[in-house]
Amino acid sequence: MVSLDNLVVTTALPQIRTDLGAGLEGLEWTVNAYTLPFAVLLLTGAALGDRLGRRRVFLGGLAVFTAGSAAAALAPSIEALIAARAVQGVGAAFVLPLTLTLLASAVPPERRGAALGIWGAMTGLAVAVGPLIGGAITEGVSWQWIFWVNVPVGLIALPIGLRALAESRASTSRLDVTGVALISAGLFGIVFGLVRGEGHGWTSTPVLTSIIAGAIGVAAFVAWELRVARAGGAPMLPMALFRIRGFAAVNATALLFSMGMFGSIFLLAQALQNVYGYSPLEAGIRTLPWTAMPLLIAPIAGPVSDRIGGRPLLLAGLALNAIGLAWMGLVLSDHMSYGALVGPFVISGIGMALFFVPVATVALGVVPEQFQGLASGANNALRELGGVLGIAVLSSVFAARGGYDSPASFIDGTRPAVLLGAIAVAMALLSAIALPRRGAQPTSFVDDQPAPVHADRPATETVGASAAG
Repeated sequence: MVSLDNLVVTTALPQIRTDLGAGLEGLEWTVNAYTLPFAVLLLTGAALGDRLGRRRVFLGGLAVFTAGSAAAALAPSIEALIAARAVQGVGAAFVLPLTLTLLASAVPPERRGAALGIWGAMTGLAVAVGPLIGGAITEGVSWQWIFWVNVPVGLIALPIGLRALAESRASTSRLDVTGVALISAGLFGIVFGLVRGEGHGWTSTPVLTSIIAGAIGVAAFVAWELRVARAGGAPMLPMALFRIRGFAAVNATALLFSMGMFGSIFLLAQALQNVYGYSPLEAGIRTLPWTAMPLLIAPIAGPVSDRIGGRPLLLAGLALNAIGLAWMGLVLSDHMSYGALVGPFVISGIGMALFFVPVATVALGVVPEQFQGLASGANNALRELGGVLGIAVLSSVFAARGGYDSPASFIDGTRPAVLLGAIAVAMALLSAIALPRRGAQPTSFVDDQPAPVHADRPATETVGASAAG
């Protein structure tokens, strides 16, 4: 549910634009207001779970998400919708990392790879089918019901979670409040400047100030985390992890992949309606050659990943994604037939499945076991952040070269933006080449780095359950 809401609004954006009088900036924030707090607070949510109880924080996040969904459905203006989406994002950040923690705790070690593969595939599928489900609901009822459908799911899941989930926490978990504040302010400043840049001028004082202040905030976060580690404390994200080649590579890969893919889907889902005249449901159905591929490929890719390792699948998936997006960018025109998009849709869909299935297992496998939770949390956070940046950057390219004035203008902006998305995914492929091959042992990065210790089980048995989820 929380992964679905990343892109479930994309096919509803034309209707939201009409009903609430939103411009491009408002539509960007309809998506980014969800993904930005989601990305920034993922590590925080999992750290709170370790300290206050994972089941308690998971169910609290689910309640916040459900309340935010109801508020989004009732939103009378684009500003109210953006605020409600931000509440959803906060709740999602407390839910998603703890699903991985709770799953890893419940599954025996010998079945953990398969379980994490299923988790990754379901997460990827939820992201992929978002445009279809959003289109079907928007046309069948109204765009508000995209959010209403979350409410009964949340209300049913809460009592089930209270009954079925076991409580656990970590004995030494501490929340890095300063780190949370610095990274939150830094990322918000950068994204806020990127979203407003085209409309207000890239050299305008508010935009430049926002981007520069955001960059300073991110730099201050890195400096603070290094200081905490040197003092023997528990940083939210140990910077020493990035000295592990595989850890740096898998996170750069996730960030760049999400930039290219999310930003492209944001524009292409609108193009099917604004340019080619399809209804929301028709647009969603026509994305099926793209979005249905994870459903078809994931059951095959999971066992293959267990046999040959995740790296070959990641490389193949990223290559196919880059080819598919480049193909789309090259053939897009305002008078083309839908059939011209089927081929690149299928290729990109297969590539998406091959990426999502093994990425969680790869992220956990490149670090020592006691730090696998940190690896998982960082990878999820950077993947969400990549989506935020992708929508902001590709929308800026779109606004600079085109707009909503006519179908031809929309294509003029979408074509270079999608090609930039293809370049981002190609850069992700280059990053993934640095991943260690199957059989390589996880690298120890510093001997004096404190490992997460858990009250409910020894640290050596922990997978995906550290202070980062």
